[in-house]
Amino acid sequence: MTRERFIAEVRVCQGSLRRFLTSLCSDAALADDIAQEALVRAYVSSGRFVGNFKAWLFRIAYNCFIDHLRRVPQQVSIGPEALAVPDGTASDAAFQHEKLQRAIALLPEKERTAIALHYFEDLPLKDIARVMQIPLGTVKYLLSVGRNHLKEWIRL
Repeated sequence: MTRERFIAEVRVCQGSLRRFLTSLCSDAALADDIAQEALVRAYVSSGRFVGNFKAWLFRIAYNCFIDHLRRVPQQVSIGPEALAVPDGTASDAAFQHEKLQRAIALLPEKERTAIALHYFEDLPLKDIARVMQIPLGTVKYLLSVGRNHLKEWIRL
């Protein structure tokens, strides 16, 4: 892959990559750092690229995210009860969006990744399986379980 083609491909999916990483780590600055690391790794490996560029780049970014989780001690997790709020504010559209984002942040890493890739990035299930390096049936399971968790937590 030439340098120019790499740059063109990155321009097409740069926003999606950042959105995907932000949904995984819930921190825009950290998402930018991981995206930068992923792009450097992708550029170094671009001579070996074959196939769907977006899925390939997301796979590299996902690996960078996992590497980050291994390096950094995990923060104290909060439970779904953190989503509970007083009545009267549920009709506010901005609040509903924020509540969904907080619920997504509560999902286990694999469920959150599958949900983000499917619903935010519109990746086909087979590409999600490639990105996460798991069987297609597992992707379907993670999406189902993730949706159920979100439904349960958002009702609180």
